[in-house]
Amino acid sequence: MTESERRTVEELQKRLGVLFNDEELLFRALCHSSYANEQKQAGREDVESNEKLEFLGDAVLELFVCEILYRKYPEAEVGDLARVKSAVASEEVLARVSRRLELGKYLFLGKGEEKTGGRERDSILADAFEALLAALYLDQGYQKIKDLFEDEFESYIEKIMKGEILFDYKTALQEIVQREHKTPPEYVLVRTEKNGSEKLFVVEVRVNDETLAVGRGRTKKEAEKDAARKAYEKLVAEKT
Repeated sequence: MTESERRTVEELQKRLGVLFNDEELLFRALCHSSYANEQKQAGREDVESNEKLEFLGDAVLELFVCEILYRKYPEAEVGDLARVKSAVASEEVLARVSRRLELGKYLFLGKGEEKTGGRERDSILADAFEALLAALYLDQGYQKIKDLFEDEFESYIEKIMKGEILFDYKTALQEIVQREHKTPPEYVLVRTEKNGSEKLFVVEVRVNDETLAVGRGRTKKEAEKDAARKAYEKLVAEKT
Protein backbone atom coordinates (compact mmCIF):
# COMPACT_ATOMS: atom_id res chain seq x y z
CA MET A 1 0.00 0.00 0.00
CA THR A 2 1.04 3.57 -0.58
CA GLU A 3 1.02 5.97 2.37
CA SER A 4 -2.18 7.56 1.08
CA GLU A 5 -3.88 4.17 0.77
CA ARG A 6 -2.71 3.16 4.24
CA ARG A 7 -4.16 6.35 5.76
CA THR A 8 -7.54 5.61 4.19
CA VAL A 9 -7.47 2.05 5.52
CA GLU A 10 -6.56 3.30 8.99
CA GLU A 11 -9.39 5.86 8.92
CA LEU A 12 -11.94 3.16 8.10
CA GLN A 13 -10.64 0.96 10.92
CA LYS A 14 -11.24 3.86 13.30
CA ARG A 15 -14.72 4.36 11.83
CA LEU A 16 -15.52 0.67 12.41
CA GLY A 17 -13.77 0.44 15.75
CA VAL A 18 -11.86 -2.59 14.46
CA LEU A 19 -8.09 -3.08 14.27
CA PHE A 20 -7.31 -5.52 11.45
CA ASN A 21 -4.53 -8.08 11.85
CA ASP A 22 -4.04 -8.01 8.06
CA GLU A 23 -4.66 -4.50 6.74
CA GLU A 24 -4.11 -5.73 3.18
CA LEU A 25 -7.42 -7.59 3.42
CA LEU A 26 -9.28 -4.39 4.22
CA PHE A 27 -7.39 -2.55 1.47
CA ARG A 28 -8.46 -5.19 -1.05
CA ALA A 29 -12.08 -4.95 0.12
CA LEU A 30 -12.02 -1.25 -0.80
CA CYS A 31 -10.45 -1.68 -4.26
CA HIS A 32 -12.98 -1.44 -7.08
CA SER A 33 -12.01 -3.29 -10.26
CA SER A 34 -11.54 0.04 -12.08
CA TYR A 35 -8.86 1.06 -9.56
CA ALA A 36 -7.14 -2.33 -9.61
CA ASN A 37 -7.00 -2.24 -13.42
CA GLU A 38 -5.51 1.25 -13.44
CA GLN A 39 -2.89 0.26 -10.88
CA LYS A 40 -1.92 -2.87 -12.82
CA GLN A 41 -1.47 -0.76 -15.94
CA ALA A 42 0.84 1.45 -13.88
CA GLY A 43 2.93 -1.59 -12.92
CA ARG A 44 1.41 -2.47 -9.52
CA GLU A 45 0.63 -6.12 -10.17
CA ASP A 46 -0.08 -6.83 -6.50
CA VAL A 47 -3.22 -4.64 -6.38
CA GLU A 48 -6.31 -6.86 -6.59
CA SER A 49 -9.95 -5.88 -6.92
CA ASN A 50 -12.55 -6.67 -4.27
CA GLU A 51 -14.47 -9.06 -6.54
CA LYS A 52 -13.34 -12.32 -4.89
CA LEU A 53 -14.00 -10.91 -1.44
CA GLU A 54 -17.43 -9.80 -2.65
CA PHE A 55 -18.07 -13.40 -3.78
CA LEU A 56 -17.23 -14.71 -0.31
CA GLY A 57 -19.08 -11.85 1.39
CA ASP A 58 -22.27 -12.74 -0.45
CA ALA A 59 -22.19 -16.18 1.21
CA VAL A 60 -21.31 -14.73 4.62
CA LEU A 61 -24.21 -12.27 4.33
CA GLU A 62 -26.63 -15.05 3.41
CA LEU A 63 -25.61 -17.09 6.47
CA PHE A 64 -25.81 -14.00 8.69
CA VAL A 65 -29.30 -13.04 7.53
CA CYS A 66 -30.61 -16.63 7.52
CA GLU A 67 -29.41 -17.15 11.09
CA ILE A 68 -31.30 -14.05 12.26
CA LEU A 69 -34.46 -15.16 10.45
CA TYR A 70 -34.23 -18.72 11.80
CA ARG A 71 -33.76 -17.50 15.35
CA LYS A 72 -36.23 -14.58 15.39
CA TYR A 73 -39.07 -16.02 13.30
CA PRO A 74 -39.33 -19.77 14.08
CA GLU A 75 -43.01 -19.94 13.03
CA ALA A 76 -42.57 -18.29 9.61
CA GLU A 77 -43.00 -20.24 6.38
CA VAL A 78 -39.87 -20.98 4.35
CA GLY A 79 -41.22 -19.04 1.37
CA ASP A 80 -41.78 -15.95 3.52
CA LEU A 81 -38.30 -16.24 5.01
CA ALA A 82 -36.79 -16.51 1.52
CA ARG A 83 -38.67 -13.40 0.41
CA VAL A 84 -37.47 -11.40 3.42
CA LYS A 85 -33.91 -12.69 3.03
CA SER A 86 -33.87 -11.49 -0.56
CA ALA A 87 -35.23 -8.09 0.46
CA VAL A 88 -32.78 -7.49 3.31
CA ALA A 89 -29.82 -8.67 1.23
CA SER A 90 -30.86 -6.47 -1.69
CA GLU A 91 -28.67 -3.85 -3.29
CA GLU A 92 -30.90 -1.11 -1.89
CA VAL A 93 -30.55 -2.19 1.77
CA LEU A 94 -26.82 -2.93 1.52
CA ALA A 95 -26.26 0.48 -0.06
CA ARG A 96 -28.16 2.07 2.86
CA VAL A 97 -25.89 0.32 5.36
CA SER A 98 -22.84 1.41 3.35
CA ARG A 99 -24.00 5.02 3.42
CA ARG A 100 -24.50 4.84 7.17
CA LEU A 101 -20.87 3.69 7.41
CA GLU A 102 -19.85 6.39 4.89
CA LEU A 103 -18.11 3.55 3.06
CA GLY A 104 -18.13 5.44 -0.24
CA LYS A 105 -15.52 7.94 0.88
CA TYR A 106 -13.05 5.15 1.68
CA LEU A 107 -13.31 3.36 -1.68
CA PHE A 108 -10.50 3.26 -4.21
CA LEU A 109 -12.00 3.95 -7.63
CA GLY A 110 -10.58 4.40 -11.11
CA LYS A 111 -10.70 7.88 -12.62
CA GLY A 112 -13.69 7.04 -14.82
CA GLU A 113 -15.79 5.68 -11.94
CA GLU A 114 -14.80 8.66 -9.81
CA LYS A 115 -15.98 11.11 -12.46
CA THR A 116 -19.31 9.37 -13.00
CA GLY A 117 -20.30 9.33 -9.32
CA GLY A 118 -19.21 5.81 -8.40
CA ARG A 119 -18.92 6.66 -4.71
CA GLU A 120 -22.69 7.09 -4.53
CA ARG A 121 -23.72 4.27 -6.88
CA ASP A 122 -25.84 1.65 -5.10
CA SER A 123 -24.26 -1.30 -6.91
CA ILE A 124 -20.70 -0.26 -6.01
CA LEU A 125 -21.64 0.45 -2.39
CA ALA A 126 -23.49 -2.86 -2.00
CA ASP A 127 -20.62 -4.83 -3.53
CA ALA A 128 -18.10 -3.06 -1.31
CA PHE A 129 -20.15 -3.88 1.78
CA GLU A 130 -20.14 -7.57 0.87
CA ALA A 131 -16.37 -7.40 0.35
CA LEU A 132 -16.02 -5.71 3.75
CA LEU A 133 -18.03 -8.52 5.38
CA ALA A 134 -15.67 -11.08 3.84
CA ALA A 135 -12.60 -9.18 5.06
CA LEU A 136 -14.06 -8.98 8.57
CA TYR A 137 -14.94 -12.67 8.50
CA LEU A 138 -11.44 -13.74 7.42
CA ASP A 139 -9.57 -11.40 9.74
CA GLN A 140 -11.82 -11.08 12.79
CA GLY A 141 -14.25 -13.99 12.61
CA TYR A 142 -18.02 -14.33 12.29
CA GLN A 143 -18.76 -13.02 15.78
CA LYS A 144 -17.32 -9.61 14.90
CA ILE A 145 -19.84 -9.29 12.06
CA LYS A 146 -22.64 -10.06 14.52
CA ASP A 147 -21.26 -7.53 16.99
CA LEU A 148 -21.12 -4.79 14.35
CA PHE A 149 -24.27 -5.38 12.31
CA GLU A 150 -26.75 -7.72 14.02
CA ASP A 151 -28.91 -4.98 15.58
CA GLU A 152 -29.01 -3.01 12.33
CA PHE A 153 -30.03 -5.99 10.19
CA GLU A 154 -32.59 -7.17 12.76
CA SER A 155 -34.16 -3.72 12.49
CA TYR A 156 -34.32 -3.91 8.67
CA ILE A 157 -35.80 -7.41 8.84
CA GLU A 158 -38.46 -6.28 11.31
CA LYS A 159 -39.41 -3.34 9.08
CA ILE A 160 -39.68 -5.61 6.04
CA MET A 161 -41.81 -8.09 8.02
CA LYS A 162 -44.14 -5.24 9.06
CA GLY A 163 -44.32 -3.86 5.52
CA GLU A 164 -42.63 -0.60 6.53
CA ILE A 165 -40.06 -1.25 3.80
CA LEU A 166 -41.95 -2.30 0.69
CA PHE A 167 -40.65 -5.32 -1.20
CA ASP A 168 -39.67 -4.46 -4.76
CA TYR A 169 -40.22 -7.62 -6.80
CA LYS A 170 -38.77 -6.13 -9.99
CA THR A 171 -35.50 -5.27 -8.26
CA ALA A 172 -35.36 -8.63 -6.46
CA LEU A 173 -36.01 -10.52 -9.69
CA GLN A 174 -33.42 -8.49 -11.57
CA GLU A 175 -30.77 -9.25 -8.95
CA ILE A 176 -31.42 -13.01 -9.13
CA VAL A 177 -31.55 -13.12 -12.93
CA GLN A 178 -28.51 -10.88 -13.35
CA ARG A 179 -26.53 -13.05 -10.94
CA GLU A 180 -27.52 -16.37 -12.51
CA HIS A 181 -27.83 -15.46 -16.19
CA LYS A 182 -25.64 -12.34 -16.53
CA THR A 183 -28.48 -10.54 -18.29
CA PRO A 184 -31.47 -8.51 -17.04
CA PRO A 185 -35.06 -9.77 -17.39
CA GLU A 186 -37.06 -8.35 -20.29
CA TYR A 187 -40.67 -7.17 -19.95
CA VAL A 188 -42.74 -7.55 -23.13
CA LEU A 189 -46.28 -6.24 -23.63
CA VAL A 190 -47.95 -9.12 -25.50
CA ARG A 191 -51.58 -7.95 -25.68
CA THR A 192 -54.44 -6.13 -23.98
CA GLU A 193 -57.60 -7.79 -22.69
CA LYS A 194 -61.08 -6.67 -21.75
CA ASN A 195 -62.35 -7.38 -18.25
CA GLY A 196 -65.88 -6.05 -18.50
CA SER A 197 -65.44 -2.36 -19.22
CA GLU A 198 -61.88 -2.44 -17.89
CA LYS A 199 -58.81 -2.71 -20.10
CA LEU A 200 -56.02 -4.99 -18.84
CA PHE A 201 -52.42 -5.03 -20.02
CA VAL A 202 -50.74 -8.43 -20.33
CA VAL A 203 -46.96 -8.52 -19.93
CA GLU A 204 -44.52 -11.42 -20.12
CA VAL A 205 -41.22 -11.34 -18.25
CA ARG A 206 -38.55 -13.20 -20.20
CA VAL A 207 -34.96 -14.29 -19.74
CA ASN A 208 -33.00 -15.28 -22.83
CA ASP A 209 -36.30 -15.44 -24.77
CA GLU A 210 -37.81 -17.87 -22.24
CA THR A 211 -41.03 -16.72 -20.56
CA LEU A 212 -40.79 -16.89 -16.77
CA ALA A 213 -44.23 -15.52 -15.93
CA VAL A 214 -47.21 -13.55 -17.24
CA GLY A 215 -48.64 -10.55 -15.41
CA ARG A 216 -51.80 -8.50 -15.75
CA GLY A 217 -52.67 -4.99 -14.63
CA ARG A 218 -54.68 -1.87 -15.36
CA THR A 219 -51.46 -0.18 -16.46
CA LYS A 220 -48.36 -1.56 -18.17
CA LYS A 221 -46.34 -0.81 -15.03
CA GLU A 222 -48.81 -2.69 -12.85
CA ALA A 223 -48.67 -5.67 -15.21
CA GLU A 224 -44.86 -5.67 -15.11
CA LYS A 225 -44.94 -5.71 -11.30
CA ASP A 226 -47.40 -8.61 -11.32
CA ALA A 227 -45.21 -10.55 -13.75
CA ALA A 228 -42.11 -9.83 -11.65
CA ARG A 229 -43.86 -11.05 -8.48
CA LYS A 230 -44.95 -14.31 -10.11
CA ALA A 231 -41.51 -14.90 -11.65
CA TYR A 232 -39.73 -14.16 -8.38
CA GLU A 233 -42.01 -16.46 -6.37
CA LYS A 234 -41.51 -19.20 -8.98
CA LEU A 235 -37.71 -18.94 -8.76
CA VAL A 236 -37.77 -18.90 -4.94
CA ALA A 237 -40.06 -21.96 -4.88
CA GLU A 238 -37.64 -23.82 -7.17
CA LYS A 239 -34.79 -23.13 -4.74
CA THR A 240 -36.64 -24.21 -1.57
